Amino acid sequence: MFKGVFTAIVTPFNGGNIDEKALEKLIEFQIENGIAGIVACGSTGESATLSFEEHISVIRLVSEISNRRVKVIAGTGSNNTTEAIHLAKEAEKFKIDGHLQITPYYNKPMQEGLYFHFKTVAQNCSLPIILYNVPSRTAVNLLPETVIRLSEIHNIKGIKEASGSLDQVTAILRNAPEDFCVLSGDDALTLPIIAVGGRGVISTVSNVVPKDMVSMTEYSLKGDYKPARKINFKLLPLIHAMFIETNPIPVKKALNIMGFIENEIRLPLSEASGVNIEKIRVALKEYGILK
Repeated sequence: MFKGVFTAIVTPFNGGNIDEKALEKLIEFQIENGIAGIVACGSTGESATLSFEEHISVIRLVSEISNRRVKVIAGTGSNNTTEAIHLAKEAEKFKIDGHLQITPYYNKPMQEGLYFHFKTVAQNCSLPIILYNVPSRTAVNLLPETVIRLSEIHNIKGIKEASGSLDQVTAILRNAPEDFCVLSGDDALTLPIIAVGGRGVISTVSNVVPKDMVSMTEYSLKGDYKPARKINFKLLPLIHAMFIETNPIPVKKALNIMGFIENEIRLPLSEASGVNIEKIRVALKEYGILK
């Protein structure tokens, strides 16, 4: 059901408010370049600093602008199970295709707590759920054995795996049902994750270069690894630049330089340092995006 490149879209701001025109421009750029879907209100979308009303507004806008031309996955996770259910139910009022549910952050639940958190959310949703494992941000790792237990729940359909561990990804793919999809949560690991059975990526760098990310992913999914490797080698320096500071600081700076969005990010994140702004510019120039 979920296969290919899903762009974790940034949330553009202007004067402290959501910039709807810029968001539309970004989404049209993504669709024109062949992405399979948009993820609204993920980590790259600064979901942690969106109010509840803004969160739902972004999901609504992405759904309306996309207008069924691509899949829409709504980030509706929380470290509060009741709040995650509430967000999910509100999001399902719009034309979305599924939910991205992050592991509860800060609480540091045990594996049993993680299992029952996701199970409870799933029981209160009607649409498919993609789990999201990103230990570097949440301080908890959703282990493969827990993922396998969760994969038995009828509407838990996949996982965005950003643990950085190919061993963990492989353990999930080895034991999960065949229709359970594993999506890379690390741009740099997309090709190797697809090589062991993954179905695609929820990508940050595709905000900037959707066409190449789509081409590399499609070649990989077909098992045509020679051209896939060539594009991957080209992408890697840009990927590294997009994570030179905490995501989404660099990618928002890149999109600002490219003229897509205003130079605005919400506290507690701050503007990229001068040295790193220059490194981002150099990466964009070397890629051929800037003259």
